[in-house]
Amino acid sequence: MAASVLATRFVEDSTIPWETVGEGVKRKIMTYDANLMMVKVSFETGGIGTPHQHIHTQMSYVESGAFAITIADETKTLRAGDVYYIPPNIRHGAVCLESGILIDVFTPMREDFVYPSFCL
Repeated sequence: MAASVLATRFVEDSTIPWETVGEGVKRKIMTYDANLMMVKVSFETGGIGTPHQHIHTQMSYVESGAFAITIADETKTLRAGDVYYIPPNIRHGAVCLESGILIDVFTPMREDFVYPSFCL
């Protein structure tokens, strides 16, 4: 699936299937190249983005819903239209308070999303 969106100039959301990544959480890799990746993540109320960290810089846009976003030791409730920034190697996670969608952008691209056996 992911190879079909590699550096695709125009992406139609309806052509990309959802991938379940956790209870109440699914994602679509929208497009990417070696330097940048955009991922759409859908959460049901109560869905959890398990706390983790990675080498990538991440910026995320709250398209809809409400989320308790934790970055390092700080938690904020964010809603549609809000944005957050995560520097490399900083622990972060999310809890969905009202079902919604996050749009995540990573640099460099998340090889572990495309090649699941790839370890960072």
